[in-house]
Amino acid sequence: MQVSVEDINSVKKTLHIEIPEETVVQELDKAYNNLRKKAKVKGFRPGKVPRSVVVRLFKKDVHADVTSSLIQSSFMDALKETDLKIVGTPNVNPPELEAEGPYRYDATVEISPEIEDIEYHDLSLKRTNYTVLDQEIEAQLKMLQKNMAKHQKITEERPAQKDDFVLIDFEGFKDNRPFAETAKTENFNMKIGESPIIKDFDDQLVGMKPGDQKDFEVKFPQDYFNKKLADLNISFQVTLNEIREEVLPAIDDVLAKKAGQYESLDELKKAISDNLEQGYNKRMEQELHEQIYQELISRSNFEVPDAMVDMELEGIIEEAERSFAQRNISMADIGLSRESIAEKYRDTAVRQVKRHLLLGKLIDQESLTISDDELEDGLKEMSENFNQPLEQIKNYYDQNKDKIEYFKHALLEKKAIKLIIDSSQIEEVEAQKEEDAAMENEAAATKE
Repeated sequence: MQVSVEDINSVKKTLHIEIPEETVVQELDKAYNNLRKKAKVKGFRPGKVPRSVVVRLFKKDVHADVTSSLIQSSFMDALKETDLKIVGTPNVNPPELEAEGPYRYDATVEISPEIEDIEYHDLSLKRTNYTVLDQEIEAQLKMLQKNMAKHQKITEERPAQKDDFVLIDFEGFKDNRPFAETAKTENFNMKIGESPIIKDFDDQLVGMKPGDQKDFEVKFPQDYFNKKLADLNISFQVTLNEIREEVLPAIDDVLAKKAGQYESLDELKKAISDNLEQGYNKRMEQELHEQIYQELISRSNFEVPDAMVDMELEGIIEEAERSFAQRNISMADIGLSRESIAEKYRDTAVRQVKRHLLLGKLIDQESLTISDDELEDGLKEMSENFNQPLEQIKNYYDQNKDKIEYFKHALLEKKAIKLIIDSSQIEEVEAQKEEDAAMENEAAATKE
């Protein structure tokens, strides 16, 4: 067998593979001989069908099977001979197999890029120290207060106005027929001015009194989030049942107990503060990691295989689909498709692949490993983060041995990041100072 490699780019190669004639003939003979033994052809006893008849009747199927067999075996041999570590699925467009002569075909493959040793010592990084402010805690309390507010019917006889909460029945019609996207809905609670349907709909409710019924038409814009309503004229029948007012509970110990069985308002405030602090710590970590990635990527110059980018994109798309499914909507409902998401997030996927490749290189470069104790600690952390029993987490990985290797690699990436951080020069920066600097820069830019 002869193999030559053509470079398309640093991560894409085309293998030109030639299988000698004697191998082709041998495989065809074997296939036809096996077929003659079991072929059932009218007028011939089993095993006595002449080869010429078998060739005439089954040539197409035999050649297809032999082609597939030849490609599978020769391709694996070609990879061993060239020592290529491919990623993704090879692209092979096999020509037809002839009964005589060698068989030649091309296979285009992608390989993981060669990355030079990473110099990661003495990176200059900034770590922003965020502080939880009293006004942030107050904002969270007010949000909680609003979420726990009650809506009660007003006793005053007056028409509905902006910022009122109203209870309505409505149904939308297209071409004088009921329309599925605006199906009959009863006791729909909404705030006039927040436009849960569309602003023109809200405007029509102003001035209505309890018991009033009103017919009106609205035009949905072309860019409406529900593409099934975009650019349509819909006629609505609306009945206003009640005008309501929002009654906010007091921010006190009673609210704290209702919010989550906290014993006091102070305990609730501490829980809010702890939650905000955890969020800031995570943000600080993410920002530090992003600086590291940007610095490493800027110091490296390599191409990434499309197959790896496509796999990363598939993960992004699947995550988007899961997110929409949890809200009982589909991507199509808001005018998105797998193709549009892939186009929008391709650059993100490329950066993600580069990050994984760089960290993988560093893991190999520094011969990083995960000990049994580190694996145990990682599983315990996962147990706490997902609020699942440790034994349940372990049982999952015991039953999915392939996934434990991905988990170990994720722990190795964390270890690589820690190695970089421990080897870097880190400047501690207060968040407020950063904000002040941003305002000063903005002011200076305005003056210019």
